[in-house]
Amino acid sequence: MTTLKRLSVLLMVFITAVGMVMGQANNGANREMSVEESYLQESVEMMIIREQSRTDSRDQKLVALEYISDAINRGNTGEEIRTTLEYLALEGTVNRAQENGRLVNNYPDVRTKATTYLGDLGTPEAKNTLIRIVLADPEPMVLTEAVKSLGKIGINDNDETVSAIAKIVNHFDSLKPDNLLALSAVEAFEKFAATGSIKDPNIIQVLNKISYGNYIAPVKERAKQVVANIRKSAIQPAQNGSNK
Repeated sequence: MTTLKRLSVLLMVFITAVGMVMGQANNGANREMSVEESYLQESVEMMIIREQSRTDSRDQKLVALEYISDAINRGNTGEEIRTTLEYLALEGTVNRAQENGRLVNNYPDVRTKATTYLGDLGTPEAKNTLIRIVLADPEPMVLTEAVKSLGKIGINDNDETVSAIAKIVNHFDSLKPDNLLALSAVEAFEKFAATGSIKDPNIIQVLNKISYGNYIAPVKERAKQVVANIRKSAIQPAQNGSNK
């Protein structure tokens, strides 16, 4: 069965399932959807998302991501959503498909959206996937979103997250500095510093490198301000202690 036919069959199954659920709901006066009905609807939806995400079509993958966004907004943050996002976010880098020596599944825009939605999940598992993306993806647009999502999640056990961000910023700084990537890193570092979860001295080195590096003025000023804020938050406890 071709991909198009398979998707058509899945769509018919989905429409039929939704029709059954809606019909049952209409038969009961203002009755809430049962657990079984809700599970049926979600399982059929996930089947469609899974099939669309694994087609060769970039457009189908983007549709799958729209459905995933809708599912997350409804509160569905289950493992199947995460693994599908992981598949899409690593496709073309870790998960590579080639024909005649040519990479055929390289969709940076798909990976970018997937990294954004991993940030919306906000789980430790999503954080682990995002770190893999930061260390594997060559595209600044993908990396920028991955760093933003890591900052949004805010998990930095043993400085693992900030060290990965620092590594990729240093890599691009030595090759071709990217303003958006640098800014996303500065803002992520600021969020982690606000929670007192930064202990890696490399972070200050990276911020100083951005402050005086080959970046536009607003990015450099932002980095300088974050360094100043980190210093201020560090000396305030000592000052408060001396005033007692």
